[in-house]
Amino acid sequence: MRTRAGVVLVLVAALAAGCAHVEPPLALPALTLGEPSFFPTFESHTLAPVVGGNRVDLLLNGEEIFPALLDAIRSARTSITYAQYSYGDGAVARDIASALAERCRAGVGAKVLLDAFGTLRMPRAYVREMRHSGCHVVYFRPLNPLRLLSVNYRNHRRIVVADGRVGFTGGAGVSRKWMGDGRTERHWRDTDIRVEGPVVEYLQAGFAENWLEATGEVLGGEAYFPSLPAPAGGTYAQVVRSSPIAGRYAMYTMYLLAIASAQRSVYITNPYFVPDDALMHEMIRAVARGVRVVLLLPGAIDHTFVREVSRVLFGSLLAAGIEIYEYQPALLHAKTMVIDGRWATVGSANLINRSFVMDDEINVVVHDVAVAQRLERIFLEDLEYARLVDDDVWRQRGLGRRLLEVLAVPVRALGVF
Repeated sequence: MRTRAGVVLVLVAALAAGCAHVEPPLALPALTLGEPSFFPTFESHTLAPVVGGNRVDLLLNGEEIFPALLDAIRSARTSITYAQYSYGDGAVARDIASALAERCRAGVGAKVLLDAFGTLRMPRAYVREMRHSGCHVVYFRPLNPLRLLSVNYRNHRRIVVADGRVGFTGGAGVSRKWMGDGRTERHWRDTDIRVEGPVVEYLQAGFAENWLEATGEVLGGEAYFPSLPAPAGGTYAQVVRSSPIAGRYAMYTMYLLAIASAQRSVYITNPYFVPDDALMHEMIRAVARGVRVVLLLPGAIDHTFVREVSRVLFGSLLAAGIEIYEYQPALLHAKTMVIDGRWATVGSANLINRSFVMDDEINVVVHDVAVAQRLERIFLEDLEYARLVDDDVWRQRGLGRRLLEVLAVPVRALGVF
């Protein structure tokens, strides 16, 4: 939020916060991973069917994400749907815009949906190239000075679907900072997910929902929802999406149910971590029943005040036995959670009020031991590059930081972040 537009967004968020709170449930069911009622409970409260027959691949950082993404775009033959919140400049930004433009010139129908706020720094030459090549490029909720409150509700989803058969989502945007290995300064650490199989239909549905609002066009037919003759793999997965309009509590409830079901471990990676009291309560309850709860949060961050709002909670979390690590080599932007090495989610949602009630978000949930254990190994490897925040470190923080924490207390109470 180093631009004027970023400052405006913070002020508007503060004004709107009073009417933008998620209402926590009064009670959660006793639920255990793997029991017969687990799938239907999750389906009912996340409004997301669990479907089998999928292939799921985890992609780490720009060095894995962008080659896979460009390959899918360049291989498309019938349709491409592309939604992006954050798009800037750099070699990969040019490559993606050019790849979309080339496919459009080849006769592939490409729908490109850019969030009007998140793409403020996107060179307009890229948009012109795509449009001149025949791509249908539109902005989600264009900024209007006469409707300031509308700037507060953004499409934070990242979705790419090629031919209705292969899909991507996660935390990565498109710019120089997302390139590289996630271990180098100024090259962000992020995680995306690539899926094939029936679950792609639900990623496409997330795009179609936002496209309908932005354009009035209903997407349908074989080009976008093709019949799939054979399973792509053996993985069960679901797509959880939320927005202020529909499924408002789906993402929030997903996190609560997953944490409440944990029996061994909860590993959370998230850059903007300001959980409400109910989420904190579930994490603390998990520790009380013998679950190891570990948080991997950013050391450096692009939104400093959000970091201080997050750190207000550290004292209570540490006292409860929750482990906190801060990632050091680069800015941590991945949004993942692994439960018991058996359940995992990757997506766009932050553990913050904005993600639950203001922004449109999308996550893939994977019910698969192999995928969950790989994400668990990635988490533990990331911890090797992180600093443990223990009681000693917490007590030794400086006066300036303590003052910022005091100022952050009423901000968290308002639910601005």
